[in-house]
Amino acid sequence: MASIIQTLNGYLWGFPMIAFLFLTHILMSVKTGFVQRKIIKAVKLSVKAPNCAKGDISPFRTLATSLASTLGTGNIVGVGTAVALGGAGAVFWCWLTGVLGMATQYAESLLAVMYRVKSEKGSYSGGPMYVLERGLKSRALGVVYAFLAGVSGLLTGAAIQSNAITEIIKESMHGVDRSVFVFQKEVSITGLVTGFVMALLTALVVFGGLGAISRVCSFFVPFMALGYTICCVLILFINREFLYDAVKEILHSAFTLRSASGGVAGGALLLSCRYGVARGLFSNEAGLGTSSVVSASALTPNPVYQGLVAMTATFWDTVVMCLITGLVVVSTMLSDNSINVSQTEGGVLCYKAFSLIPVAGEGLLVGSMVIFAFSTILGWCYTGEKCAGYLLGEKGCKAYRVFWVLAVLIAPVIKFDLVWSMADLCNALLAIPNVYALIALSDKVKKQTALYISDVERT
Repeated sequence: MASIIQTLNGYLWGFPMIAFLFLTHILMSVKTGFVQRKIIKAVKLSVKAPNCAKGDISPFRTLATSLASTLGTGNIVGVGTAVALGGAGAVFWCWLTGVLGMATQYAESLLAVMYRVKSEKGSYSGGPMYVLERGLKSRALGVVYAFLAGVSGLLTGAAIQSNAITEIIKESMHGVDRSVFVFQKEVSITGLVTGFVMALLTALVVFGGLGAISRVCSFFVPFMALGYTICCVLILFINREFLYDAVKEILHSAFTLRSASGGVAGGALLLSCRYGVARGLFSNEAGLGTSSVVSASALTPNPVYQGLVAMTATFWDTVVMCLITGLVVVSTMLSDNSINVSQTEGGVLCYKAFSLIPVAGEGLLVGSMVIFAFSTILGWCYTGEKCAGYLLGEKGCKAYRVFWVLAVLIAPVIKFDLVWSMADLCNALLAIPNVYALIALSDKVKKQTALYISDVERT
């Protein structure tokens, strides 16, 4: 099974899929009149309480919850991996993907609000499954999307993140770990303790529903992002002599046709583009539609308002955070001649960068990665439970929370090769119906934008 899934992933996440999503970003940018131009206004709206609005939670809380699910270890190690595999130019392509992806995120959230539904209890639900059902009249595709997103959430948002936290803690202990036998299986004590603690903390939050999740995320996501950014700025200050050269290296490598080791002309450019675009796509999830599930619950006077707020998540996640991380990694490469990029893993590149911070560097990196991963566990839970609710009703939401906590509890003590492969497969399949809906309804996105954008700008 693992072999079959890995083969499928090789096709689904190959260059055609990456190009498909990248071209979708370009199409949405054109259809919205390059709505990215409104980013300053969008940032202001994200921290402002709207008037005459309908919904469940404030725009800022929806933004914090969305960022909680997308800001993860990929923003740290993922960027380092892209540089290790695709060269410094991957940072530019990652950044460009974020800029263009803002329009896709905008369109997804606009449609999610446009086609959302109100329950008998007065709460709102929406997302790609409702867009597919109500916008394209395809309940079948809605069911397929909800099922895949629910499974993807349990794998990507709960299990993988919980396992990642455990591995990060183990690495920081430098091999000081012990094992015990549970049901005749040898398991790590660190894994058991970490799983129990994470499951307890997760349960305390997710059983409170969207209100509790959004309150916790809106409290610590700003501090989390600010703390990590301060660390990166400190490293850039230490590497200030190499900062200009780092920018030059990123831009030069982004358009280099031939690698230093030779090879086919254009090979280096394609490699840099592939890994940079892939990192950007995986970081902000624009094109997968998952973040729009949270946007559908926002207090908003019209779909365009929330669409603008939602696109700031991609702005902060990829345009800002991934760019800063990229500059940190590349400037550290230039300052440390002992680093052989082609033979160094992305996590090692990040570790070497943070080790420049005196005394606390390693601890700050470990702390950042743990907090980022835990935020993803919280943020993704709401998306998953809404998908379960679409399929099975309110009982499905409650059952999904139980499975979510169990996944967090068990994940640190099981092997993960097949889980990673299944998660990648679900995410690839998620993109297909979501992008189909975006393209099919792109004229409605254009019409809604023209109808409300002037009103929103005067807000």
